[in-house]
Amino acid sequence: MKTKTLLNLAIIAALTISLGLFQSCSSEQSNSGGQLYDLGTGLESRSISFENPTGEPGQGGQAESNLGIGRKGFPAKGIAPGETVVLCDIAGSGTIRHIWMTGGFKNQTVALRSMVVRAYWENQEHPSVECPLGDFMGSAHAKANSYQSAVHSTGERASLNIWLPMPFNEKAKMTLTNEGDENVTLFYQIDYTIGDRHPEKLGRLHVCFVRENPTILKEDFEILPKRTGEGRFIGTVLGIRTLEGNWWGEGEVKVFMDGDTEFPTICGTGSEDYVCVSYGMQQTPFQYHGCSWNNDGFISMYRWHLPDPIYWKEECRITIQQIGYSSKLREEIGHPLYERQDDWSSATFWYEPVPSAQLPEFPDLGRRTANLWVETED
Repeated sequence: MKTKTLLNLAIIAALTISLGLFQSCSSEQSNSGGQLYDLGTGLESRSISFENPTGEPGQGGQAESNLGIGRKGFPAKGIAPGETVVLCDIAGSGTIRHIWMTGGFKNQTVALRSMVVRAYWENQEHPSVECPLGDFMGSAHAKANSYQSAVHSTGERASLNIWLPMPFNEKAKMTLTNEGDENVTLFYQIDYTIGDRHPEKLGRLHVCFVRENPTILKEDFEILPKRTGEGRFIGTVLGIRTLEGNWWGEGEVKVFMDGDTEFPTICGTGSEDYVCVSYGMQQTPFQYHGCSWNNDGFISMYRWHLPDPIYWKEECRITIQQIGYSSKLREEIGHPLYERQDDWSSATFWYEPVPSAQLPEFPDLGRRTANLWVETED
């Protein structure tokens, strides 16, 4: 009888877990175009690449190769220095749901910082997204390595994916500019739907890139420079290049929102704590948090506030301190903490309505590409 009871309890537990996973999946699907089996959404699926640059029905694969028309005639394009390619220019209501890219930057890694993604929603003249390609796609220091999170998935050979929904009501335009000095080959695909019925209060994806090399002593690094109006913070890809010994990550993340002045509403406990690991940094990528790269003083880490949202109503500003820990100081003066300077960058993602204020000043090519990770032969 006892064995049978335990078996029944195990079956109930398994069914409960399965039901929870099913409900979670169904909930996520309903937020992005209906449940998996719902055929009544009214959405239409489209895809844009060099093989179909407009995404229009029946217009893909018309270029000719040596094998004939429609036989892989235009899968990629070389982007010359200074050239801007329009990745998409979509009219009407829709949602970009996935972007994939690869190309010559698997060998030209500096291109991941010299190529710049910009996105313009609803005919706004200034971009809502302005970010180096690599950081936008989840990897700091122009170093793409294999990992997966809820927002990004990348491969060792610079196969880059981003999965955040990018909704729009009237127009979506995305460009890619080669600000470097070498021609770069690009393969890409943008998958989207049209006919989406968006909520009245619709946030559009915003992404900015900030780098301080080095940071300013005793001044906290801004992950999200101040934004006004309503919004939701999604998360950030942080790149750190340590400039001195000892542990660098005792700095706390602070979220100032809706009238906060000297002290924030949300306050973390340390840099590695913010990405939900502990006692130093380990290369441990997880779904919503973790570190994707940790090698020779170069760290790429991330945090996604998807199940634990951070909303604001009037304004928001997010910072992180540069505080170190020294065992030697602990022995000498009894206190191990000290202010320090390192090389920090952030690609920060959030949603807010448009029209929206301009993004912070975008670092020039020299500031973006200085002191990047360099591969060395073993």
